Amino acid sequence: MVIYYKFCSQSRNQLRIWPPTFAVLTNKSLHIALVGNPNSGKSSLFNAFTGLNQHVGNFPGVTVDKKTGIFELEDNRKAELIDLPGTYSLYPRRADEWVAYKVLMGADKEIKADLIILVADASNLKRNLLFCSQIIDLKIPVVMALTMNDLAAKKDIKIDIGGLEADLGIPVVAVNPRKNKGLAELKKVIAKMQPDASSKLRDFMDTAELAPEAVNKVKKAFPEWSDYACIHQLINHEELLINNQDHQILNTIVAENNFNTTKTQAEEIMQRYTRIRQIMQKNVLETGPLEKKLFTEKLDNILMHKTWGYIILFSVLFLLFQSIFWLATYPMDGIEWSFAALAGWLSNNLPEVWWSNLLINGFVAGLSGILVFVPQIMILFGLITILEDTGYMARISFLSDKLMRKVGLNGKSVMPMISSFACAVPAIMGARNIENKKERLLTILVTPLMSCSARLPVYTILIALVIEEKYYFGFLSLQGLVMMALYLLGTIMALLVSYIMKFFIDIKEKSFFILELPMYRAPRWKNAGITMIEKARIFVTDAGKVIMIISLLLWFLSSFGPSDKIEKTEAKYAVLIEANPHIADSLQKQLSTEKLANSYAGILGKTIEPAIAPLGYDWKIGIALITSFAAREVFVGTMATLYSVDEEDDQSLREKLQAATHANGEKVYTLATGLSLMVFYVLAMQCMSTLAVVKRETKSWKWPTIQLLYMTVLAYGMSWLVFSLFN
Repeated sequence: MVIYYKFCSQSRNQLRIWPPTFAVLTNKSLHIALVGNPNSGKSSLFNAFTGLNQHVGNFPGVTVDKKTGIFELEDNRKAELIDLPGTYSLYPRRADEWVAYKVLMGADKEIKADLIILVADASNLKRNLLFCSQIIDLKIPVVMALTMNDLAAKKDIKIDIGGLEADLGIPVVAVNPRKNKGLAELKKVIAKMQPDASSKLRDFMDTAELAPEAVNKVKKAFPEWSDYACIHQLINHEELLINNQDHQILNTIVAENNFNTTKTQAEEIMQRYTRIRQIMQKNVLETGPLEKKLFTEKLDNILMHKTWGYIILFSVLFLLFQSIFWLATYPMDGIEWSFAALAGWLSNNLPEVWWSNLLINGFVAGLSGILVFVPQIMILFGLITILEDTGYMARISFLSDKLMRKVGLNGKSVMPMISSFACAVPAIMGARNIENKKERLLTILVTPLMSCSARLPVYTILIALVIEEKYYFGFLSLQGLVMMALYLLGTIMALLVSYIMKFFIDIKEKSFFILELPMYRAPRWKNAGITMIEKARIFVTDAGKVIMIISLLLWFLSSFGPSDKIEKTEAKYAVLIEANPHIADSLQKQLSTEKLANSYAGILGKTIEPAIAPLGYDWKIGIALITSFAAREVFVGTMATLYSVDEEDDQSLREKLQAATHANGEKVYTLATGLSLMVFYVLAMQCMSTLAVVKRETKSWKWPTIQLLYMTVLAYGMSWLVFSLFN
């Protein structure tokens, strides 16, 4: 294959690839890029075209799958099909989106496409047209493969393909890859397309008007680029593969014209959706969309009201956290009773040897600490999924934008923060869609203060220990109110910390908040059920592995210690039991307690006890604090193991903790201690995975170090204050 490049007429006389135009081929083979939104049927089309003629590798420099395959056109030419990662628009946020972006911009040295097949979902055409319109404005030869037509028909969506072709200025072919429908026609269209005919493509919108002066200057320096390619080079030239001199030219143009990246993107998206709306109205007939729109508008008048909207939002969140206790009480009690009964039966029927002790106090205790919280996790994720499906979650972002801006954030920060109720790791990664650098960094720094699902087992056991099971007005659970208060505390502290930090992070950049509100719809109950099962599986398999490993490790550390101390303790109590056989059971319990205190775990706990004593914690809680740095939920497994070593086996963990006392006979888990511990877990950074992802997202150890320090100091100070007030 011979590729011809165009030389720049400027004096530096350098070779430059023409982004985003394509090479003119001298042979008969074609290189085709397959693009589209995620879940649009792209993989099905790739498999239908290439069959067994596929190769899977990685794109250079990233761990992103590179799928290529060969198929034959109607004119017997061979075509190489490159399946690019799914993306929603030409503004990349993730590593896989950057891969697709660089190929489309002509910045990938190894992958050059002659034309594009854009896969579009007919049942959700509006969203797919955004990406399509951007590719058209790049002057890339493109054909649209319209999939999901059967699903569109079920939704009573009718599309005028001829009209769509006329308005877009590109071929549109309806296909069903799973049934091999439309594939032959698509191949015929591809065979007739001319890879070098990009200049004949008309503009979808006048992109030069977004920044006319800057675009004109770029066009003078780089006449081979389209107007829209100039816009993208102004935005992302630091990430694209062009030489240093070109970088300098673009940097100068950006500075001289005060080019605002965020404002330009915002204006572009609004203009595109205006044109897309016109095309949709002309070429797409939906039965009942007007009724749905009117219903949505009427409902929004209430749910997004400046007063009632916030009252309803607070009520929804209140019901969510109340439901966690209402619905989970009986299955949790059943699981607790089952494991207590199992431990008691095993204790009565197995010989008193080391392996039975490991089985009962290590494995069974650890497994109990995992499974007892599965009902609450399933309920929490099920309810969050329902809120997302109905379209209400997007409204929460809009309702929160005004408040968020006062503390240095914007409405887009809400979604990562809400997602952090599940897990902070994907939530922090989700902050990539926040364009403003300062707002993105602030979101990353405060998101771990939101109570993730890993904290839920800790809250549950502590609330059950120190908060009375009491109801107001016959249905308001005091325990549910405390649970909600813990989540609100994390949210309030996140906003407060963000407000303070915004004065210390010197990044000056205007931000714009644009979010398309979906129409309200009935929740997909099947989807909610699948999510509940999947999240329970992830908790049991992922978190469960960590909990189980640490439980078994703690059993060893709690069961063994320095031989001299253990032997002295056993010899001491052997004499006492022989001398006082009538109190042998009581002395045996004291022996177990003293052996635990002299074990490796006991020595570790005693070492850190002076530092945590002002918070109301004993050495056993100290051990749990250390182990839970691996994962917060390990706290429960740690306590289950520690208290299984020296207590009756047929008791539940809750009963064991309620009966726990200090050496002076005072209860360990008082109201003051319980509240102090809850506050500590709300505010402390006890997750190594979160620190790792913050480092990856910020590309520096500076910010995760700051995050760890401020959260630890905040947790210690607030816990001390709470303990002092309630003690």
